[in-house]
Amino acid sequence: MSGPTLTYLAFDYGLKRVGVATGNSLLRQAQPLRTIAAEGKARFVEIGKLIEEWRPNELVIGVPFHPDGAEHENTLRARKFGGQLRGRFHLPVHEVDERYSTTEAIADGARDLDAASAAILLQQYFNDHP
Repeated sequence: MSGPTLTYLAFDYGLKRVGVATGNSLLRQAQPLRTIAAEGKARFVEIGKLIEEWRPNELVIGVPFHPDGAEHENTLRARKFGGQLRGRFHLPVHEVDERYSTTEAIADGARDLDAASAAILLQQYFNDHP
């Protein structure tokens, strides 16, 4: 017997832009939503509007690593962003290795690379958590 259907929002974090995607545990298909081109408090205001609209149960963020798996400055920034999401919105935040998500979005011919990358991250989360 399966549990309730959970809704997810996924974020592809960047210094200038954050890609956003959505999906749920029933269909397990990620869909790109939009890119937030805002920084600081304005970024979290926009994220808050999406959380209010979509009412996710859980959040997924992409965390970048070097190709060899080593952490770097943006790894720490993405994890800090995840902590800010958790603290502000009181929702579980799951991390996904985002190596090559943008490369995959480019190869797929995405119009909105950041939102497409977020969808790739969420799809990866669904695939890794059957």
